[in-house]
Amino acid sequence: MTEPGSLFGQTDRGDDRAALTVGEVTLRRTELFGAAAAVAERVHGAPVVAVHADASASTVVAILGCLLAGVPVVPVPPDSGPKELAHIIRDSGATVWLGEGSPGEAGPEVVPVDLAARSMATHPAPDAASTAMIMYTSGTTGSPKGVVMSHGALAAGLDGLAEAWSWTAQDVLVHGLPLFHVHGLILGVLGPLRVGSPLVHTERPRPAGYASAAAGHGGTIFFGVPTVWSRIAAEPDCARALSTARLLVSGSAALPPSVFRDVAALAGQPPVERYGMTETMITVAVRSDGERRPGWVGVPIDGVETRVVDDAGVPVVRDGETIGDLQVRGPCLFDGYLGRPETTAESWTEDGWFRTGDAAVLDEVGYHRIVGRRSSDLIKSGGYRIGAGEVEAALLDHPAVAEAAVVGVPDPDLGQRIVAYVVAEGAGEADLISHVASQLSVHKRPREVRLVESLPRNAMGKVQKARLV
Repeated sequence: MTEPGSLFGQTDRGDDRAALTVGEVTLRRTELFGAAAAVAERVHGAPVVAVHADASASTVVAILGCLLAGVPVVPVPPDSGPKELAHIIRDSGATVWLGEGSPGEAGPEVVPVDLAARSMATHPAPDAASTAMIMYTSGTTGSPKGVVMSHGALAAGLDGLAEAWSWTAQDVLVHGLPLFHVHGLILGVLGPLRVGSPLVHTERPRPAGYASAAAGHGGTIFFGVPTVWSRIAAEPDCARALSTARLLVSGSAALPPSVFRDVAALAGQPPVERYGMTETMITVAVRSDGERRPGWVGVPIDGVETRVVDDAGVPVVRDGETIGDLQVRGPCLFDGYLGRPETTAESWTEDGWFRTGDAAVLDEVGYHRIVGRRSSDLIKSGGYRIGAGEVEAALLDHPAVAEAAVVGVPDPDLGQRIVAYVVAEGAGEADLISHVASQLSVHKRPREVRLVESLPRNAMGKVQKARLV
């Protein structure tokens, strides 16, 4: 591996393969780093640079150029509304805008990205502790917060995953995920650049694109969110095309058991699952040679520690059932929320563990299962602590159910009652409630099922439960 402070090491590596393919655009490693060096010359010395992070080769070149120049980079979702965009620009202090789109009125200087430009200029490797990236949270609990990530944290997280997944320069990574989130950008772009493996980005995560990349580019590792794997499983020919892959990876939400089984049957292996968040990158993952179980995200990567504690801070029993608060620590965690010292301090325990805000269980071998967000997915009903994710998984295992989201709503008797929002065809409320009761403890069954046409989701496919209740 390269040194932690230098994310990419040598830029040429003597590798004549295509380093990056996005749609119809292909760049070899020397071409990619030459174009990025030209960007680095333009932005060197800027305090912060914002990048219009659409699914394009220009986005990759722009972000790479900023990192080579040692300039903090802010990936901006291309569908950001005017209010959100103005907040990100103002809050981050970005003075330069790279790429297409517009930063709005009175915004930073607009600098286009020229894929044909080349530069031989080099810059000293940034200090490992210096800021590499400022990624903004989704803003579900207020204005989006800037998550400050250092060069060293990015390197540590990527090296931990490379070790867990036996990821090497001989692999070819394929995905079509957005380039402004941890999954698609840090894992999906910086990961292959650091490891030295080619990246094929399909622009959008369509099953046909993944199948084509498997055949045409020799893809060995495929990234997707559960929605992507569900669509691939629904197209058997595309799923079978992935049978030559070495590793399939699912993240951002729990993979439904039915999709897990369907992909395994068609592609010859189920995806491994992993867990992370913007503030931590990926901290827990099923190893490439580890046991794969639907809904279980594996063990901590190298250098990371986790603990699951009850409300009193006492570690829970490792029985695979007892729910607690997941806390983590390690070298891949963020440095804090930009300009929010109080919020940053509240996120850490007195003894140095980051409060993820997620509820989880541990089994006897240290495997983690994420129940969901404590604020929205931990339901306290009739004296029981129930994870919404477990109930959702049971509902999704019903053959008539396409989508499911479970929430707790106030109840004068139970405290909270379990309510499920379900997209299903050919199944009624009583049938679905009975199905869950037959799969889980009776007290975990929904007290009410509301059949809907669709569930509200964000850009990463996560259900926005606040919009349901």
